[in-house]
Amino acid sequence: MLEERLINIGFGNYVLAKRIVGVFNPASSPMKRLREDARAEGRLVDATQGRKTRSILVTDSHHVFLSSIQTETVRARFVQEAEAPCDAKD
Repeated sequence: MLEERLINIGFGNYVLAKRIVGVFNPASSPMKRLREDARAEGRLVDATQGRKTRSILVTDSHHVFLSSIQTETVRARFVQEAEAPCDAKD
């Protein structure tokens, strides 16, 4: 059975790694529009706990997650999880 990998997006919040489509910097105009559209449609999950949004994660279900962790840090966690060996017993 394949183990589900979780990515920590800060403050004890996790997202399934296989569902993440992209991790984006929130400063661009398209990302600001994406955030507002997701909020209007009820697809926005704010995991910043009131802090500044530093990355936006988009999933295959079109949900948008806001994180206060830098985009590069989320990417590093994603790569680290992908390279981690499975905990299979010999």
